[in-house]
Amino acid sequence: MDTIKVAHGSTRMVAHRGISKLEKENTYAAFVAAGNRSHWGVETDVRTTADGNFIILHDETTARVAGGEGKKPEDSTLAELREIVLCDMDGITPNPALRLPTLEEYIRICKKYDKNCVLELKTEMDEATTERMIECIRAEGYLERVTFISFLFEDLVHVRKFLPEQKLQFLFGKCTDEIFENLKTYRMDVDIYYKDLTQELLQRFHDAGMEVNCWTVDDPVDAQRLIEWGVDYITSNILE
Repeated sequence: MDTIKVAHGSTRMVAHRGISKLEKENTYAAFVAAGNRSHWGVETDVRTTADGNFIILHDETTARVAGGEGKKPEDSTLAELREIVLCDMDGITPNPALRLPTLEEYIRICKKYDKNCVLELKTEMDEATTERMIECIRAEGYLERVTFISFLFEDLVHVRKFLPEQKLQFLFGKCTDEIFENLKTYRMDVDIYYKDLTQELLQRFHDAGMEVNCWTVDDPVDAQRLIEWGVDYITSNILE
């Protein structure tokens, strides 16, 4: 099995949680798989830990990726989370090689393979936590290659306070006038569920100077339509 190639032209392809149809999502393996391919960027999810660190995990707990009752990162220390063995792609078999990466490790892999980071903020972060996260990335020397995304609008507002020129994308489904105006106010770009995007809406975003990312597109027919419309990014588990 390999990625599905699409003629994406100037549309930039983003590997969702790494290439998560080939390797376990949000792991070194998934990130390296994207690093070894032509993707423009690698998307992942970051959460805070009880002792003030940053861990890579999509869900609210580790249950789905590791089995058992699961641990909630916000209630667990980094050391506790690092001890967890994740299940393989079958979702059942523990694989000692699969562990939860830290934010720093994700950044280092993207840097090694010259990939852009698309970092989804999953935890509600206050300004102090946001600043610590930013400084963590800055210490790796890669802040200029990071696009921050989130369904949590206030998290992005906090990032904007510290980084006036950083690329930010707000995640959403159907667009409302309120969302559109907020995007303009805070100079954010768009990360929209692809089924809620129309060609007319895309043009409206572009006319307002906003770049448009579509999540999560795994059908090459859908991708080709969006590419022909002129979307700026496509986020996918398998397309390249």
